[in-house]
Amino acid sequence: MSSSSLLSSQSAASRKDKVLALAPDNFTWHGYSALETQLRVERLLSRYVACIDDDALERWPEFFVAEGCHYEIITRENVERGMPLALVFCNSQGMLVDRIVSLREANIYPQRWYRHIVSNVLIQEATADHLAVQSHYVVLQTRRNGQTSIFSAGKYKDRIVFQNGELKFAEKRVVVDTHSIDTLLVSPI
Repeated sequence: MSSSSLLSSQSAASRKDKVLALAPDNFTWHGYSALETQLRVERLLSRYVACIDDDALERWPEFFVAEGCHYEIITRENVERGMPLALVFCNSQGMLVDRIVSLREANIYPQRWYRHIVSNVLIQEATADHLAVQSHYVVLQTRRNGQTSIFSAGKYKDRIVFQNGELKFAEKRVVVDTHSIDTLLVSPI
């Protein structure tokens, strides 16, 4: 076998390993069909990013379970290397609240406006306890001078639970494509 053939087969094998596992199309979850569940998940994600984009950050912690939630922003490079070092790490709803209080009262940051675009929402796993969901995101930021640029791009890896008739994030892992962020990481992603 030539070296180019070997490389091609190795590349194909590694790409195959990265193909996402998906929940079957015909599952039911807490009485909802797969399609209804997909729509509810997409609605949760839409409400989540609208909360951030509309600067209603005091409501942001309410998207998470009250007990034992986990929110982190981590680089793709750290994930691929198995390094658990996160840019932002919160392991309770109280830490989420503290982050917003700090943003509003303790620190001063230049005003910016954010716009999230979320796509490719895939339910990877549906168990009795949770949904494992992956989606892609891009965040645009507009500065006071009117300049708009890409602030961050990457993917969300979410564990979503059904609690009191609502979907909530038990875990939200934001995997940013690059460690290079041109401004302070102030607002949630």
